[in-house]
Amino acid sequence: MKDISEQRYFLVREDVLTEAMQKTLEVKKMLQRGNISILDAVEKTGLSRSAFYKYRDAVFPFHSIVKERILTVFLQLEDRTGTLATLLEAVAQAGCNILTIHQTIPIQGRANVTLSLDVTAMEQELDVFLQQLKKLDFVESADVVSSGSF
Repeated sequence: MKDISEQRYFLVREDVLTEAMQKTLEVKKMLQRGNISILDAVEKTGLSRSAFYKYRDAVFPFHSIVKERILTVFLQLEDRTGTLATLLEAVAQAGCNILTIHQTIPIQGRANVTLSLDVTAMEQELDVFLQQLKKLDFVESADVVSSGSF
Protein backbone atom coordinates (compact mmCIF):
# COMPACT_ATOMS: atom_id res chain seq x y z
CA MET A 1 0.00 0.00 0.00
CA LYS A 2 1.26 3.47 -0.85
CA ASP A 3 2.21 6.02 1.78
CA ILE A 4 -0.69 8.44 2.29
CA SER A 5 1.36 11.27 0.75
CA GLU A 6 1.66 9.20 -2.45
CA GLN A 7 -2.03 8.26 -2.71
CA ARG A 8 -4.11 9.83 -5.45
CA TYR A 9 -7.77 10.79 -5.10
CA PHE A 10 -10.53 11.03 -7.67
CA LEU A 11 -13.96 12.61 -7.63
CA VAL A 12 -16.57 10.31 -9.19
CA ARG A 13 -20.35 10.46 -9.58
CA GLU A 14 -22.38 8.28 -7.26
CA ASP A 15 -23.95 6.28 -10.10
CA VAL A 16 -20.58 4.86 -11.17
CA LEU A 17 -19.70 3.55 -7.71
CA THR A 18 -20.16 -0.16 -7.13
CA GLU A 19 -23.19 -1.24 -5.12
CA ALA A 20 -20.90 -2.20 -2.23
CA MET A 21 -19.34 1.27 -2.19
CA GLN A 22 -22.77 2.94 -2.20
CA LYS A 23 -23.92 0.70 0.65
CA THR A 24 -20.71 1.48 2.56
CA LEU A 25 -21.61 5.17 2.34
CA GLU A 26 -25.11 4.36 3.65
CA VAL A 27 -23.65 2.43 6.59
CA LYS A 28 -21.25 5.28 7.39
CA LYS A 29 -24.16 7.73 7.39
CA MET A 30 -26.14 5.48 9.77
CA LEU A 31 -23.14 5.19 12.10
CA GLN A 32 -22.63 8.94 12.06
CA ARG A 33 -26.24 9.47 13.15
CA GLY A 34 -25.52 7.15 16.08
CA ASN A 35 -27.39 4.53 18.11
CA ILE A 36 -26.59 1.68 15.74
CA SER A 37 -23.80 -0.90 15.61
CA ILE A 38 -21.79 -1.76 12.52
CA LEU A 39 -23.39 -5.21 12.50
CA ASP A 40 -26.92 -3.78 12.56
CA ALA A 41 -26.12 -1.14 9.92
CA VAL A 42 -24.61 -3.61 7.45
CA GLU A 43 -27.54 -5.98 7.95
CA LYS A 44 -30.02 -3.18 7.24
CA THR A 45 -28.26 -2.30 3.99
CA GLY A 46 -27.55 -5.86 2.90
CA LEU A 47 -23.79 -5.30 2.88
CA SER A 48 -21.31 -7.82 4.21
CA ARG A 49 -19.08 -6.72 7.08
CA SER A 50 -15.99 -7.61 5.07
CA ALA A 51 -17.08 -5.32 2.22
CA PHE A 52 -17.75 -2.53 4.71
CA TYR A 53 -14.28 -2.89 6.23
CA LYS A 54 -12.75 -3.05 2.76
CA TYR A 55 -14.26 0.28 1.65
CA ARG A 56 -14.84 2.26 4.86
CA ASP A 57 -11.49 4.06 4.74
CA ALA A 58 -11.54 4.53 0.96
CA VAL A 59 -14.99 5.94 0.09
CA PHE A 60 -16.14 9.32 1.38
CA PRO A 61 -18.94 11.74 0.57
CA PHE A 62 -17.51 14.79 -1.19
CA HIS A 63 -18.58 17.21 1.58
CA SER A 64 -16.76 15.21 4.27
CA ILE A 65 -13.29 15.54 2.75
CA VAL A 66 -13.45 18.99 1.23
CA LYS A 67 -12.22 21.48 3.79
CA GLU A 68 -12.89 24.49 1.62
CA ARG A 69 -15.85 26.44 2.86
CA ILE A 70 -16.25 28.97 0.06
CA LEU A 71 -18.39 27.86 -2.84
CA THR A 72 -18.97 29.63 -6.15
CA VAL A 73 -22.20 28.75 -7.94
CA PHE A 74 -23.21 29.81 -11.45
CA LEU A 75 -26.95 30.00 -12.15
CA GLN A 76 -29.00 30.81 -15.21
CA LEU A 77 -32.34 32.38 -14.32
CA GLU A 78 -35.45 33.40 -16.15
CA ASP A 79 -35.83 37.18 -16.01
CA ARG A 80 -38.88 37.67 -13.79
CA THR A 81 -39.65 40.18 -11.08
CA GLY A 82 -38.39 39.01 -7.69
CA THR A 83 -36.32 36.04 -8.87
CA LEU A 84 -33.05 37.31 -7.42
CA ALA A 85 -34.70 38.09 -4.06
CA THR A 86 -36.29 34.62 -3.95
CA LEU A 87 -32.97 32.98 -4.87
CA LEU A 88 -31.10 34.89 -2.17
CA GLU A 89 -33.73 33.94 0.40
CA ALA A 90 -33.33 30.24 -0.51
CA VAL A 91 -29.56 30.54 -0.18
CA ALA A 92 -29.88 32.22 3.23
CA GLN A 93 -32.38 29.58 4.44
CA ALA A 94 -29.82 26.90 3.56
CA GLY A 95 -27.42 28.54 6.02
CA CYS A 96 -25.11 30.11 3.46
CA ASN A 97 -23.58 33.55 3.88
CA ILE A 98 -23.50 35.45 0.58
CA LEU A 99 -20.06 36.94 -0.03
CA THR A 100 -20.43 38.25 -3.58
CA ILE A 101 -23.14 38.50 -6.21
CA HIS A 102 -22.62 39.14 -9.90
CA GLN A 103 -25.65 39.38 -12.17
CA THR A 104 -25.55 40.00 -15.90
CA ILE A 105 -28.01 42.24 -17.67
CA PRO A 106 -30.91 40.04 -18.84
CA ILE A 107 -30.76 39.16 -22.53
CA GLN A 108 -33.61 37.37 -24.27
CA GLY A 109 -35.35 36.79 -20.93
CA ARG A 110 -32.35 35.14 -19.24
CA ALA A 111 -29.83 36.42 -16.70
CA ASN A 112 -26.72 34.78 -15.34
CA VAL A 113 -25.92 35.03 -11.64
CA THR A 114 -22.68 34.03 -9.97
CA LEU A 115 -22.74 33.70 -6.19
CA SER A 116 -19.75 33.26 -3.90
CA LEU A 117 -20.97 31.70 -0.68
CA ASP A 118 -19.51 30.97 2.73
CA VAL A 119 -21.01 27.54 3.41
CA THR A 120 -19.45 27.00 6.84
CA ALA A 121 -22.85 26.99 8.56
CA MET A 122 -24.63 24.98 5.86
CA GLU A 123 -25.89 21.74 7.40
CA GLN A 124 -27.12 19.96 4.28
CA GLU A 125 -25.01 18.23 1.70
CA LEU A 126 -23.88 20.15 -1.37
CA ASP A 127 -25.85 18.02 -3.82
CA VAL A 128 -29.05 18.51 -1.80
CA PHE A 129 -28.47 22.27 -1.78
CA LEU A 130 -27.97 22.36 -5.56
CA GLN A 131 -31.09 20.25 -6.12
CA GLN A 132 -33.11 22.69 -4.00
CA LEU A 133 -31.86 25.59 -6.09
CA LYS A 134 -32.68 23.75 -9.33
CA LYS A 135 -36.23 23.11 -8.08
CA LEU A 136 -36.96 26.84 -8.02
CA ASP A 137 -39.22 27.35 -11.05
CA PHE A 138 -37.15 30.23 -12.45
CA VAL A 139 -33.75 28.47 -12.19
CA GLU A 140 -32.74 26.91 -15.49
CA SER A 141 -29.36 25.65 -14.29
CA ALA A 142 -27.19 25.70 -11.18
CA ASP A 143 -23.60 24.51 -11.29
CA VAL A 144 -20.63 24.64 -8.93
CA VAL A 145 -17.85 26.66 -10.52
CA SER A 146 -15.32 26.26 -7.73
CA SER A 147 -14.72 25.82 -4.09
CA GLY A 148 -11.80 27.31 -2.26
CA SER A 149 -10.47 27.86 1.23
CA PHE A 150 -10.75 31.04 3.24
